[in-house]
Amino acid sequence: MSKIRKPAELQVQKTIKALIYGQPGLGKSTLALSAPSPLHLDFDRGVHRVNPAHHKDTLQVDSWEDVLEVLSDDISSYKTIIIDTAGKMLDFMTAYLIKNDPKLGKPDGSLTLQGYGARKGAFVAFLRQVDQLGKHLIFVAHDKEEKDGEQKIVRPEIGGSSSGDLIKELDLVGYMEAKGKARTISFDPCEKYYGKNTCNLQSVIKLSVLIDDKGSPVQDKPNDLLTQIIADYQVYLEKRKVITKQYNELMTAVKENLDLVTDASTANEFVQWVTKMDHIWDSKVQAGQLFKAKQKSLGLILNPKNQQYEKSTAAA
Repeated sequence: MSKIRKPAELQVQKTIKALIYGQPGLGKSTLALSAPSPLHLDFDRGVHRVNPAHHKDTLQVDSWEDVLEVLSDDISSYKTIIIDTAGKMLDFMTAYLIKNDPKLGKPDGSLTLQGYGARKGAFVAFLRQVDQLGKHLIFVAHDKEEKDGEQKIVRPEIGGSSSGDLIKELDLVGYMEAKGKARTISFDPCEKYYGKNTCNLQSVIKLSVLIDDKGSPVQDKPNDLLTQIIADYQVYLEKRKVITKQYNELMTAVKENLDLVTDASTANEFVQWVTKMDHIWDSKVQAGQLFKAKQKSLGLILNPKNQQYEKSTAAA
């Protein structure tokens, strides 16, 4: 049986991979913890900086073996895994690789060229394992400023080529920043910072104030932004699958009716039929191109006076 699938037959993505980055102290970890049923993997021991009202189940990582053990345990009650921070996670992964194969490391503890290749493989394997577990994956990272000529560009601070490997796998990359007392996150890329927005989110999202000036949780302000975003995106994907199915059915009908066009009379009937259809996406354009090819093969021309197709006298 062929494994090739029509667009409407493709499996709808169930999980989201995202990266949140920005300056320290903006609430990146808190925002990450707004994802559904999160398990917080605290690599940099910064969970104490999160307001207790927003604490979730947490693994304070001492070694990469801790992570491997957790992933092999029953974590079915969690829907999201939080990596806090991505840079520190790679440090633990580096130490694990060198410990198990000293040839991958240099005397100063950094990786050799072969070591970087091994870490890339381990990193991709980690992403694949989390995906197979059916979990959302949220990375937290600090930002760093780079220069591109005279232009300053803000990028996630992840480390080495793993930054590119990670970003290629992500659905969302959001940059958090402070604008006065307000905090915002943007997923749209621009000349100032890197972003990625495959979920059709608005350009800039203003974050709610969750903690008041006294350090107490604001009433009726749940920490659930990422839960809402993920839920909305999954609804969007389901709707898109339905529309894709409708589009494919519509194009099938167009081709079947076009097969019945054999002369000027049936060509005019086809045009009347296809004009009255409720078109989806580019179906009108596609139908027009298919009809044009059929018109040419039959030697038909459009009479500008009555807007009807007829046999070309030249063809006759």
